[in-house]
Amino acid sequence: MAGMDYKVPTVLSADELMEKAFHRASKISKNGTNALDTRKKTALAKVTASGDIVVTALSTYVQRFPRMDKKDDFFPELADILIGIDRYKKALGAVNWCATRVDKLKNDSLRDIRKTKDPAIVESLRKSFYGRMKSYVDRISDDLEFLQDARDKLKRIPAIDSAVPTLVVAGFPNVGKSNLVTVLSTAAPQIAPYPFTTKGIIVGHMEDEWRKYQVVDTPGLLDRTFDERNDIEKQAVLALRYLTDVMLFVVDPSETCGFGKDVQEKLLKNIEDGFQGVPIIVAESKCDIMKTGSGRMCFSAQTGENMDALTSAVLSELRTVFRRKAAEAEVERWQGPLPARRWRATSPTSSP
Repeated sequence: MAGMDYKVPTVLSADELMEKAFHRASKISKNGTNALDTRKKTALAKVTASGDIVVTALSTYVQRFPRMDKKDDFFPELADILIGIDRYKKALGAVNWCATRVDKLKNDSLRDIRKTKDPAIVESLRKSFYGRMKSYVDRISDDLEFLQDARDKLKRIPAIDSAVPTLVVAGFPNVGKSNLVTVLSTAAPQIAPYPFTTKGIIVGHMEDEWRKYQVVDTPGLLDRTFDERNDIEKQAVLALRYLTDVMLFVVDPSETCGFGKDVQEKLLKNIEDGFQGVPIIVAESKCDIMKTGSGRMCFSAQTGENMDALTSAVLSELRTVFRRKAAEAEVERWQGPLPARRWRATSPTSSP
């Protein structure tokens, strides 16, 4: 699932929704064959219009907010950190309940208004409908406020498609990751707000004949050891596992990034432990400044040295992932959804 590309409308508060419904109803006036008929037609139209406005709005919220029943996936995992999926489902359930109750109340009230022959009862039924409808909507006031807040937060999740093979670039700041993402990408990478850091996630794309891949750098998440992250960042790293198909870890042996090689190696070990099962390519950057002869692939995104070899290594791993995902999609087409890819169980509060 990508980020929230759903066209979720602004969620009105309980007071705003009722004001909209009553304002619309207040403008309605119908003519009948006599005083009773006029009163009944007007009341029927007012109940119908106000009820429909409430039911339509609430039903639209339920339909357009993304379903998040799937577990072990990037978007739901991040959404759970941001808003809490259990609370989210409860809010949508409450809104759906209210829409159902108001719709039934509207139909019952219309039936009762049609049946009566007493003008006073017509007005009484209309006012009773207004009051009971408002009571139902007031009961979900907190849920509506929660959903509006959830809408704002979910929109901040970058639009990343977990179905597309994804290369995640990791390493300390200033080791050359941003330049590398730019060089690997076929177009200028996008920088999108990221819910867990003050920096923007960098998302690029690679084209490989008819295949497409994503290239992602996550500043503030994979550029520190696990112990240095707060609880939300730790959970975000765990969520990131569901997105990462191939990892490219960049080491700066020249240490001009400001971090010694020992702490860079410690971070690499930390990531290897936390992303078990993920192919990890380790490459040394800035080979125009320093070559170590370590046997690791080295490159310079600045001069382009060895970039063809690095790109080939990355594409080789991503093609393998592409073939696997294509095979899984074919199996799902005939047999139904496969079990989600499982990671080694790890608590967000301990080292992965």
